[in-house]
Amino acid sequence: VKCLHVLTLLISFSCRQLFHAALLWLCLPLPLLLCENLRCYYSPVLEKEITFELVVTECPPNEMCFKGLGRYGNYTALSARGCMLEKDCSQVHSLRLLGTVYTMSYSCCDWPYCNRGVALQPLTAMLVAAAVVACSFCLT
Repeated sequence: VKCLHVLTLLISFSCRQLFHAALLWLCLPLPLLLCENLRCYYSPVLEKEITFELVVTECPPNEMCFKGLGRYGNYTALSARGCMLEKDCSQVHSLRLLGTVYTMSYSCCDWPYCNRGVALQPLTAMLVAAAVVACSFCLT
């Protein structure tokens, strides 16, 4: 009886360890599967009047979405979108394009597709979505 008790204890201990090991192996890759890199819109530096179909790009780790504007005096003449390191955000530098020197300034954001155009804060988007869902329940 004592041997049976020890054997049962060993089996249950092994099953418990096996369960924990299996659980660990299932949980370890979850962040890699669930956490994608930030997705942003990309467009090269272009004259502001030129239309360009925005392309979705996936930023490398540690980069954020940006929207850049190029000014010539008081006139906003250039625009660009893409990914950049956080330390480079809010920087201003000169860019020579076709013989003209523009002052490029960059603003960054850190939620998916945030550099599209008109800024919509995540909280605002969430409140709008909640209002739509609430109204859909009211109508049914």
